[in-house]
Amino acid sequence: MAENKEEWGSKLGVILAVAGSAVGLGNFLRFPGQAAANGGGAFLIPYFCALFLLGIPIGWAEWTMGRYGGKKGLHGAPMIMGAIGKGSLARYLGVLGVLIPLGVSTYYVFIETWTFAYFIKYLTGGIGIDATATIAEQTAQSGSFYSMVTGADGDGSLFTGDSKFTVISWVIVFAINIFFVFRGLSKGIEKFVSFAMPVMAVCALVVLIRVLTLGTPDPAIPEQNVINGLGYMWNPDFSALTNFRTWLAAAGQIFFSLSVGFGVIINYASYMKRKDDVALSGLTASATNELFEVGFGGMITLTAAFVFLGLSGTAGAVATGSFGLGFNTLPVVFAQMGAFENVIGALWFFMLWLAAITSSLSMYAPAVAHLKEATNWTHTKSTATIAMIGTIGAVLTLWFTAGGAFWSTVDFWVGTYLIFVLAMVQIIYFGWVFGIERGWRELHQGASIQVPTIFKVIMKYIAPAYLIIVFVGFTVQSLQAELERSWATTGARVAMLTIAAILVYLVVVTMMGEKRLRAAGVDIDDNKPED
Repeated sequence: MAENKEEWGSKLGVILAVAGSAVGLGNFLRFPGQAAANGGGAFLIPYFCALFLLGIPIGWAEWTMGRYGGKKGLHGAPMIMGAIGKGSLARYLGVLGVLIPLGVSTYYVFIETWTFAYFIKYLTGGIGIDATATIAEQTAQSGSFYSMVTGADGDGSLFTGDSKFTVISWVIVFAINIFFVFRGLSKGIEKFVSFAMPVMAVCALVVLIRVLTLGTPDPAIPEQNVINGLGYMWNPDFSALTNFRTWLAAAGQIFFSLSVGFGVIINYASYMKRKDDVALSGLTASATNELFEVGFGGMITLTAAFVFLGLSGTAGAVATGSFGLGFNTLPVVFAQMGAFENVIGALWFFMLWLAAITSSLSMYAPAVAHLKEATNWTHTKSTATIAMIGTIGAVLTLWFTAGGAFWSTVDFWVGTYLIFVLAMVQIIYFGWVFGIERGWRELHQGASIQVPTIFKVIMKYIAPAYLIIVFVGFTVQSLQAELERSWATTGARVAMLTIAAILVYLVVVTMMGEKRLRAAGVDIDDNKPED
């Protein structure tokens, strides 16, 4: 290989890195909105079903496949999948494990920039909401600032007037990301997440305590209190369980949140030592994610909104979607906290920024690893190339902002649809080609826990069947409509062409790598099993 082999500095480091990849904006913004819109407390039934039938078992499969690939000196998802699947078909399907994180990074860093911009504003005096104005006027001011930061007014608007603040913020955020990726695994990503995860937990705890001690801020409206706010989020509506959309939403949230089928876990696990535990490590990373999602995200956002805005205001906030709730509604909520407004606002958006950057750092690592592996380039040259691709994608995201057409199109196809496809490919190859018995033995090498035997059945039969049904059902019912929507605007069309261009580039790189590694005598088809 090109340079001295990278590896994690500690077992805790890789667990925190995977947990950091999983803990992101979806935990604090997407999850509470999904739960409130899909049965409240009842949503936890399909949510935890998806966690135990899909998220954790497929996560274990990825950890296992990644560590096995690392035994052969392979670190990119395409080459690891080629070894697991014993051939080129699996290798080229594995390209999705690089396309997904790289594609998502083009817009995720843009959204990460919003959190950074809000944090800076709250740190330096707030976003201009007048606490003495009416709630309608405060909402309008919050919406105006949101439009300015996100460029919602039209394509190219971020490069004019006050909106240039977003571009400047993006330059800073992108530079921080690339700096830590340049430094590599142990000195860069691991060191940063080892700092960021505890700090994020402290920030979340401080905000949670403040929210839970709000009591009844306005005695004139006694029903707007913390207990009723928690009830809005968690009181179960079991009728929602009869709706297939609820179960689909729960599965989608698990995939979105745990980074399963994302291409990150399989890359990160490849740097582990031969006998490093993956069973308990995978479970610990998932549990950490659930603490942030259910424990913090499930009690902060909507509870605070309910206490100050009431039932109708909170329901309206949920209807605006995850970003409307987090960036439009919560600033209005913070404005009601008096002297604490800017402190809580700064803590909240700093926490969101840490959640976002620990995720975005992981998105570049799989692409850098694949490029190094396929071309034998140095870490510096590979990182610079991926940074250039990321910059091109970011410029397109920053320009085509009208209606969020560019980034929402990439988010659907790369960040949702292809994640399901990759997860399906991975669990099928793990259970049926690599072999469930062989995979089970590999999973338990060096394991600190014994995984219940029932998960063999889940990994071989239930998880693949679940994913195939969802994939076929969506393809039949909605694929044509989504394709038409993805070609309806200039921003959407540019997004589709960008996805295609990145895919072609990665396929060419994989072809080069396949040829180079074969010539070097590397066992990329697993003709000589490591077990």
